[in-house]
Amino acid sequence: MATSLQALAKLVAGNLNNSPNSDLEITGIGLDSSNLPADGAIFAAVPGTRVHGATFAQQDQAASAVAILTDTEGGQLLQEAGEQRPVIVVNNVREVLGVASSSIYGDPSADFVLIGVTGTSGKTTTSYLLEKGLMAAGHKVGLIGTTGTRINGEVVPTKLTTPEAPTLQALFARMHEQGVTHVVMEVSSHALSLGRVAGSHFDVSAFTNLSQDHLDFHPTMEDYFEAKALFFRPESALAAAKQVVCIDDEWGVRMAGVAGNAQSVSTHGDPADFRAHDIEVSETGAQRFKVQAPAGVDLNVQLALPGAFNVANATLAIAAASQANIDLDAFVAGLSEVAVPGRMERIDEGQDFLAVVDYAHKPGAVAAVLDTLKTQIEGRLGVVIGAGGDRDATKRGPMGLLSAQRANLVIVTDDNPRSEVPATIRAAVLAGAQEGAAQATHEVEVREIGDRAAAIRALIEWAQPGDGIVVAGKGHEVGQLIAGVSHHFDDREQVREALQAKLNPLAEQQLPGSTEGK
Repeated sequence: MATSLQALAKLVAGNLNNSPNSDLEITGIGLDSSNLPADGAIFAAVPGTRVHGATFAQQDQAASAVAILTDTEGGQLLQEAGEQRPVIVVNNVREVLGVASSSIYGDPSADFVLIGVTGTSGKTTTSYLLEKGLMAAGHKVGLIGTTGTRINGEVVPTKLTTPEAPTLQALFARMHEQGVTHVVMEVSSHALSLGRVAGSHFDVSAFTNLSQDHLDFHPTMEDYFEAKALFFRPESALAAAKQVVCIDDEWGVRMAGVAGNAQSVSTHGDPADFRAHDIEVSETGAQRFKVQAPAGVDLNVQLALPGAFNVANATLAIAAASQANIDLDAFVAGLSEVAVPGRMERIDEGQDFLAVVDYAHKPGAVAAVLDTLKTQIEGRLGVVIGAGGDRDATKRGPMGLLSAQRANLVIVTDDNPRSEVPATIRAAVLAGAQEGAAQATHEVEVREIGDRAAAIRALIEWAQPGDGIVVAGKGHEVGQLIAGVSHHFDDREQVREALQAKLNPLAEQQLPGSTEGK
């Protein structure tokens, strides 16, 4: 796995300054000056929000880079600093980073089947379903997504839903070396907009849905949609060879039209290439249904995951597997035991009410989770809800509004405040909840408890036999970001401890106190 410096410069159409007497072999590439790959790496120096990456070229491990890839501004900074190493100068580093990284690591995605899943909600669950189904069909599978990366079931730590291009291509190379035949990955709108997946050869792309999210990054929903459409438009360099689109919402219908050759998926009875029907839901929330595939084939599906949205996720996964020429009978058999961390995850300590932790942190997802829980209980419904700081502020009110329109108790608390004042975020969610309570036709109580652990305890103390409660927003996450500091916090741990305290009130429980302001 390597490419020559001259070949790389030609590939990215860059000007090569300080050209060496003999060609160099480039064996790795990195954006982080403090964490470059070993010998033979090229440092990709991109402009930052405050400082250009070229200013770090002489520091730490970046000094060991054999060459530098940068833009015109970075090239000027390096020249002024007296840089003697070869420098490839391009107009925009990020525009060529994916193709450059793929070339350096031997174009690994050309050697396995690559399936990408995009959309607002359901990416992680659909990816898990694909992973388990593919493994059941006898394939060696890599997974890249929100909850991390796995190679043949072994966890590989990563930080982003879709890693930066150099990390992604290095992961692809590692997967290829370990004999992986199929890779499933979540593809975020950021990854598509910023070119993180450029240079990757997608065999299949799958679209789940679109609802309000990431409007801190995308100025409008239209811009958000267009970012996703890069994965489907025939003229796009990022478009997959084959495509599947869920048409259960208006955005899906539009995406199917954009794609042109996509296979369609429906769970609402609309005509589609793959259509879920005869859906049966057990008392536990487990589901049985049929999927009508092309040529009139009916597949019998058993799914432990509750919720109509998971029927859509499973049907989409089946359609994607079909496009990848997978044995569908074997694939479907593998779906029955799929569980996804922090996604409609039941916490059971022997209590006589339903307790669930879910990652829902956007309006549509919150509404879907609460609607699902209402179908599984006979009693009241309660929710702990918050919103993240330094993110799309316009979704905070709607999250509170939709919660109060469905639940009997809404406790507004902190999520990940990040650098914002927690009370300011809560106020926006609280205003929406109070508006929703005023509109509701059922009795609604709205509380504000900033301490997330205390909010969870209050919710569980409120619950009575036959009720249902959901702690929404963080799901699988095990940290809470407050004022730039990450504190250990796991909703699932907190729910278990609060349940144990409720069931055994005489036992001494050392439950965490407030972390606000730390």
